[in-house]
Amino acid sequence: MNRSRIFNCVLIISLSTLAIFSACASAPREVQPEQSGAPAAKSTPGSSTIAVGHDSSATSASAPSASGGQEAASGPVKWTAPARWDAKPASGMRAATYIVPAAKGDSEGGECAVFVNLGGGVQANITRWIGQFENTDGAPNQKSETIGGLPVTTVDVSGTFKGGGPMMGQSSGPKAGYRMLGAIVEGPEGDVFFKLTGPAKTVAAAHDEFQAMLKSLKK
Repeated sequence: MNRSRIFNCVLIISLSTLAIFSACASAPREVQPEQSGAPAAKSTPGSSTIAVGHDSSATSASAPSASGGQEAASGPVKWTAPARWDAKPASGMRAATYIVPAAKGDSEGGECAVFVNLGGGVQANITRWIGQFENTDGAPNQKSETIGGLPVTTVDVSGTFKGGGPMMGQSSGPKAGYRMLGAIVEGPEGDVFFKLTGPAKTVAAAHDEFQAMLKSLKK
């Protein structure tokens, strides 16, 4: 009888222990989320690049000056062009090109071209420019002076303009009633050629501006 009770007690204890172990073995285990080796970088708003006009380091034919004109240069020779003239980029032998607004009554405006690297010397080019006109209104007016320490030779001629030739970008055929104001500046590194051509009234209206540009010459 005692043995039977002892057996039953041992059996009950064994079954209970087995049940406890089984419950522990089957209990769900909490799993911690896996963390990456490094924390994610905090996102920040992206910066935007804005293109503003032209690159400030780029070479340009002219730039606004404190006096309201357009400063320009060819080598060491500098000048200030009138503010109302429309400056165009340098091209080929042209260090600068300015479009001069038409005077009242003229159907087209004028052009002031600034050339460099023209051979032949001062007088040869003055003579060539005069030869681009026919049926001139009187004798050409030529004179020499020194401006800003630079020798300058100017010429003023009117008549029918035959054009400056394709290389000069002035080959549109003969034009009556035209006028030219020219100036050749003998710079330290070569001559600089200023040539304003256009209808006589337009050039007359720009005469003082052209002279003021020459007076601004410096090195």
